[in-house]
Amino acid sequence: MAPKRGTNGRDGALRRRAPATTGRHAHRRGQARTNPDRAKTQKKSVGCPIVGVGGSAGGFEAAMELLQNLPSRTGMAFVIVQHLDPHHASRLANLLGKVTAMPVSEIAGTTTPKPNTVYVQPPDKCVIAKDGALTLIRRTERLNVAIDHFFESLAEECGSRAIGIVLSGTGSDGTAGLRAIKAAGGLTFAQTEESAKFDAMPRSAIRSGFVDLVLPPHEIAREIQRIADHPYIRRPPSDPEEIEKAAYRQADDLGRIFLSLKKQMGVDFSAYKEATLLRRIQRRMALHRIDKLNQYARFLLDNKKEVNALFDDLLINVTRFFRDQQLFRALKKRFLPALFKNKDRQPELRVWVPGCATGEEVYSLAICILEALGNHLSKMRIQIFGTDLSESLIEHARAGIYPSAIEKDVSRARLKRFFVKRDSSYQIHRNVRDICTFARQNITADPPFSRLDVISCRNLLIYLSPQLHKRCIPQFHYAINPGGYLILGPAESVGLYDKLFELVDKKNKIYAKKKVATPHDVNFAPYQGLGLARAGARSTSPDGAAFNAQLLQMADRIMLGVYAPAAVVIDRDLHVQQFRGGGELFLRHAPGPATLNLLQLVRPSLMADLRSTIRRAIKTDKPARKEGALVKLKGRNYEINIEVVPFKIPASGKSWFLVIFNETT
Repeated sequence: MAPKRGTNGRDGALRRRAPATTGRHAHRRGQARTNPDRAKTQKKSVGCPIVGVGGSAGGFEAAMELLQNLPSRTGMAFVIVQHLDPHHASRLANLLGKVTAMPVSEIAGTTTPKPNTVYVQPPDKCVIAKDGALTLIRRTERLNVAIDHFFESLAEECGSRAIGIVLSGTGSDGTAGLRAIKAAGGLTFAQTEESAKFDAMPRSAIRSGFVDLVLPPHEIAREIQRIADHPYIRRPPSDPEEIEKAAYRQADDLGRIFLSLKKQMGVDFSAYKEATLLRRIQRRMALHRIDKLNQYARFLLDNKKEVNALFDDLLINVTRFFRDQQLFRALKKRFLPALFKNKDRQPELRVWVPGCATGEEVYSLAICILEALGNHLSKMRIQIFGTDLSESLIEHARAGIYPSAIEKDVSRARLKRFFVKRDSSYQIHRNVRDICTFARQNITADPPFSRLDVISCRNLLIYLSPQLHKRCIPQFHYAINPGGYLILGPAESVGLYDKLFELVDKKNKIYAKKKVATPHDVNFAPYQGLGLARAGARSTSPDGAAFNAQLLQMADRIMLGVYAPAAVVIDRDLHVQQFRGGGELFLRHAPGPATLNLLQLVRPSLMADLRSTIRRAIKTDKPARKEGALVKLKGRNYEINIEVVPFKIPASGKSWFLVIFNETT
């Protein structure tokens, strides 16, 4: 996926640098506050793990079954959040106290949670975890999402020591909260649909893909008991610097895990930040009750299902609609109108969201653009691309179905105009989905989209190492049109590449592309992420899930072939080995004998520039670039950028060259 640490080959994938306080860490300006793990760890003030238990109709019986099968000393606190009538007193605490030896009480005021104790939310309030305590807040008037509120606060407060359980109930409350807990490193459970008196809530959670284990309540209790003594749950999270030191000490075992991921999933995680990766791996170890990293590395060798699960875990993040409302206000009032003014000659707006997860950012931008265009919508062609490494997240984004918890982030007017209500969920309206295209893509290995007006890459770079920043940020500059914008997360910056981008909105981290040439050493690696066969990835039968996965992969490859730059792979003799994307603007059918020599296929006006660019790449064994080459076709002049990137495939030892043709606006 990314440049390896150390040397090439197996040993290079295993070799890692020691943690340092100078060098690598010194040049990352203000990086201490950009480390997501550090920020989370500093907030973990709760003294014991907390298990949140959410239920609605039928949830009381399920909670009783759960508690009566738990031992009295797990070292955990349990918080029961139940949908109850706010106008009537509740006997829930008294009834639950009859089936467990643990003390059970209704929360009154601010309460510091104690281990081996059960706390019950009062019917007329909502409970949140904050500053080491359970705090009551006013119950909201809108659709009851008390479980989501508590789970999300629990994720923020406890991180990896948070556990969420969704039991019987109607609606979709709890689904968004489980996602937050899992993304923060906690563990998630849902009751089986068959054992639930009302299955809507557990079904919504299960279908979201963010539930670790689906079990009847009594089996959830046994699983909680088993994991209670695991170091991941029992011990407070270490400081990220300590985690990074631990990663260095266990470099060989981490390397073997990365090799298993790369072999099966086709993605190299070795250049991601160690602290984040190790904590996610330890989370999987807790679920399987494995204590040692070397044991888990061996476990992966014979468990393709677990490799898939780990891969999905490493890619989970928290996102929501209109995250940072002020950003979308700035786009709507200032930056989008500025882009529209420059679109008189070519009324097309192209936006890319790498690392789009389940699509909330993509659809938020789509809605913002549609609102900004107003009555001029018919005059503008809009294309918004969302890409991610995870096929399961992309499938979710394509469907555009979200739980009712989005009501807290999306206004009633927007829900009415841009969404369709479906039972306890909302689906993005078809006219919004039609302008959004989703595909699996690896931004650190695959060529970027081209001719873009906006790239929104918020809160992705914080998980990537500095060496991946050196690849991604110049690629963004290459892909964005003159006058276009790059949007980063609050804790992110372009760092050393401030010569390529100007910060035009400091508060919202919006950068404008500077009118300078992209560095010649921008490395567009060969197109590998999408084309790799994923052995065993969600394959259950030859004519079932495997076929669907292949179908989606092929559709994604075709889509990216249309929207990503046209390219060809050639050998040192300039013979074409592969074509990628549409190349009718650059290539022609030459008269005479059939040939695959690129210089014979390219349009005559490009031949000289192409030959000299290829020569430079062959001579230096480094990427070479030519900007502003001209092509005339059907009476119109086109300006073309040519990029030639050398690469080698270890198995063959031969040199190959990826030639990228990119039309500029």
